Amino acid sequence: MSAKKLTQLSLLTAIALIIFVIELRIPDIRIPGVKLGLANIVTVYAMYNYSPKETFMILSVRILLGSVFGGNVSAIIYSMSGALLCFCGMLILRRIIDKKYIWLCSIIGAVLHNTGQILTAVIMMKTTAVFSYFPFLIVAGCIAGAFTGMCAQILISRINLTK
Repeated sequence: MSAKKLTQLSLLTAIALIIFVIELRIPDIRIPGVKLGLANIVTVYAMYNYSPKETFMILSVRILLGSVFGGNVSAIIYSMSGALLCFCGMLILRRIIDKKYIWLCSIIGAVLHNTGQILTAVIMMKTTAVFSYFPFLIVAGCIAGAFTGMCAQILISRINLTK
């Protein structure tokens, strides 16, 4: 990997981490697990502009450092399980969905992320009661995914104008 590529990936990871830490300061919504996920703007952008390996590096380092900086190391399990399902789904979707419709890929990715987190909660808590949150997470995921996807789409179009 070239120094230029490593620098780009490091900067994207730092940007995602900064966004994540700032988002931690936004008061929680009353439903557990619901948040905007603004750091995913970087992930969606990277999914369409970098290799899967490079995107996964950005994502995993952000989750690990974000859990440490956020003071919730146990969140790694939930974040990583949601991120892995989302990542795998978006790898498939990026071959099907054009850059013009990144927002759609982001919505589906958010739903997959929430699905991964709910499945992990069922396994960890050994109860299916957490499925009662699932409809709320799906709606919130669609809204947040649309927002982060539109932001990533705007980012890509602006960067492409400067190239």
